Amino acid sequence: MSTTQSQKPASLNKFEKIKAEKDGLDVKDELEKFAQIGWEAMEKSDLEHRLKWVGVFYRPVTPGKFMLRMRTPSGILSSDQLRVLAEIVQRYGTDGSADITTRQNIQLRGVRLEDIPDIFRRLDEVEMTSMQSGMDNVRNITGSPVAGIDGSELIDTRELVQKVQDMITNNGEGNYAFTNLPRKFNIAIEGGRDNSVHAEINDIAFVPAYKNGELGFNVLVGGFFSAKRCEGAIPLNAWVPPNDDVVDLCRAILSVFRDNGARANRQKSRLMWLIDELGMDKFRSMVEQEFGRTLEIAAEKDEIDWEKRDCIGVNKQKQPSLNYVGLHVPVGRLYAQDMFDLARLAEVYGSCEVRLTVEQNVIIPNILDDNLQDFLTEPLLEKFAISPQPLERALVSCTGSQFCNFALVETKNRASMLAKQLDAELEIPNPVRIHWTGCPNSCGQPQVADIGLMGTKVRKDGKMVEGVDLYMGGKVGKDAQLGTCVHKGIPCDELNTVLSRILIESFAAKPK
Repeated sequence: MSTTQSQKPASLNKFEKIKAEKDGLDVKDELEKFAQIGWEAMEKSDLEHRLKWVGVFYRPVTPGKFMLRMRTPSGILSSDQLRVLAEIVQRYGTDGSADITTRQNIQLRGVRLEDIPDIFRRLDEVEMTSMQSGMDNVRNITGSPVAGIDGSELIDTRELVQKVQDMITNNGEGNYAFTNLPRKFNIAIEGGRDNSVHAEINDIAFVPAYKNGELGFNVLVGGFFSAKRCEGAIPLNAWVPPNDDVVDLCRAILSVFRDNGARANRQKSRLMWLIDELGMDKFRSMVEQEFGRTLEIAAEKDEIDWEKRDCIGVNKQKQPSLNYVGLHVPVGRLYAQDMFDLARLAEVYGSCEVRLTVEQNVIIPNILDDNLQDFLTEPLLEKFAISPQPLERALVSCTGSQFCNFALVETKNRASMLAKQLDAELEIPNPVRIHWTGCPNSCGQPQVADIGLMGTKVRKDGKMVEGVDLYMGGKVGKDAQLGTCVHKGIPCDELNTVLSRILIESFAAKPK
């Protein structure tokens, strides 16, 4: 019996009661009706919550202009897919834009509800889906952005990532088996040596490891960020080969979480809370029972032994005479023309493929040596540079208060402006990863940054102003660890001075 069935209604939180009244996925069959009656006539729970099950987000700060969150497994898009997304954004003029997310995904902004049925038909034509991309569902599944083209990769994870998504979403059609999780859920499958997926911040992460000479994955579980608690993933003490066992294990862990996770206190509903409650031995035993066979003990060590790469610039592929080029997209913001231009570049110079990274950047793979110089003269590279300044290069930002009602501060424009100022003022020998997030939900992942900035409100001169809490010590790649808050309540208008001092004292920067 599932927890929702066994718990009394009074013990369920508000969201569980909404889900008990009607499954979020049910709105898939009501989209034509919603488009006809308009968003203002919709029932509140459908508008503000259930639409997220099909990837459509009502934004109180921009009423009537919705966000559409896609699913882009491994961050891979074809030119045709990107062009369709560009056309969707283009129809909304200055209201339309798109953001690359820290889960290697893309979100469209300015979308009108009356257009959703037509948009979904267009997405279906190019085999794209937004199904189960919000609320208590498994979010976009991440993989190495250079899977299949990286000369040093161990496992090409693209097919596995797609299979896991297909299992969870019923091939993009929607899967009622996994639409009622206690909380959101993140899965990552890493095939390289540099932890490109930030394995430690996922509910399930597969990292390459040799067991008795055979290459497969060690499994980590329970990593998450929330307003009340942040934890790195811990070993399940399990190893699986790089085949459908990965899919089956994801299904088993999700089933255990669905049927046993807490549903009373939403702040204690992520997977790690269940692992804490059960203990790892019992949790693993329950997973094995659902998996249907005994899990192999984990390999003694994994193969994450590189520092993390950002993939920006020109890079040789394992295929002879081919290159991939990483373009820096400032704070991940794209407009329609940018997307059309990227699709064209991928067609003219590459293999009609574009890839997104968790650093909110773009990769165009499969560019022939003979075509590389012409590619590097394209005007778009003046906007999306291949050798950006150190702070701009490693900058990450969530949406911020421009579009998100949770955010306490404006992030993207401020982050970009401040990075440019500091890059102009300081000689910085190496990129310094600065992550901005507008609120404690940590979409901008400040805990994995060299310097993390979390939006808050600060009292200054008797007034409440926008400010940040400062995090430091986050490390990615091998020996990854989460940073901690070292300074609370810094007014944003003082950040230039504070960050300049930190960069000089801790990152060997020098005034120009």
